[in-house]
Amino acid sequence: MIFRFHDETTSGILELWRNEPQITRHAYIREEILPQYVILWNCGAEQTLVVDGIEYQFCEQMLVALGQTQAFTLEHSHDVLIWRYNRNFYCISDHDREVSCIGLLFYGASGVMLLRTTPEEQRKLSLLHQVFEDEMQTHDTIQGEMLRAILKRFIILLTRMAKRQHIQNISSQASNELDLIRQYNVLVERHFKAHHDVSTYAAMLNKSPKTLANFFALYYNKTPLTVIHERLALEARRLLIYTEKSVKEISYELGFEEHTHFSTFFRKHHRQSPTDFRLQYNNRHQQASVL
Repeated sequence: MIFRFHDETTSGILELWRNEPQITRHAYIREEILPQYVILWNCGAEQTLVVDGIEYQFCEQMLVALGQTQAFTLEHSHDVLIWRYNRNFYCISDHDREVSCIGLLFYGASGVMLLRTTPEEQRKLSLLHQVFEDEMQTHDTIQGEMLRAILKRFIILLTRMAKRQHIQNISSQASNELDLIRQYNVLVERHFKAHHDVSTYAAMLNKSPKTLANFFALYYNKTPLTVIHERLALEARRLLIYTEKSVKEISYELGFEEHTHFSTFFRKHHRQSPTDFRLQYNNRHQQASVL
């Protein structure tokens, strides 16, 4: 079943999917007119979630938030509740002061931030899901505002879970340190193709590279340079999987002066050359299609 709210004036869209088979999104193959953020909640048994060509174990009662360009497939989509919304419905960048999720829940890591849930969090999520469904079926002039308010509460709950599970040594009151990490992650998301060095981002934040390194060592499980490299490796993997661009074209698009430097970088992160990675993925994908 698919519940859908569409504001014709703003082109804002919010959808809630449940018990739907074969849900897939290939962002690089078929761009949506208005790209959507996606939140997945696995209400069934553990299954495989594939995001940008990488498999993750999507455990029971686990959630994950995906950005607008992340492609995914689910092993058993009928067990997963799915929220999809575009920035015209709720722009997390414009409303970051309300939800504080940019650079953490969304655009906060190169891969996927899987969120486990406690029984109390599951109770809250179940209540919010029920309210979502109720409001999706209440058609009046304030339906959009009601749904935005519920979505905001939902995102805040997920952001709290992300802080608790993925940020270390930080109190609920001390937000300046986390804000610096979030700002850094957002800058990397915006400029990773042009700038591969920590010093450039440190200058943008009016901090020294050493200060950034100290903050990351204390509060985060990655170094500032790791964030840049993982984001580059992710984009390289996406382009190899979802486009027909040559290795040379991809290397230049990602800011490498020589395609040989890109190949060395890619091999370091994926333990195989870009050409071998693409060939292996295509062969595996063709075999899966036959089965």
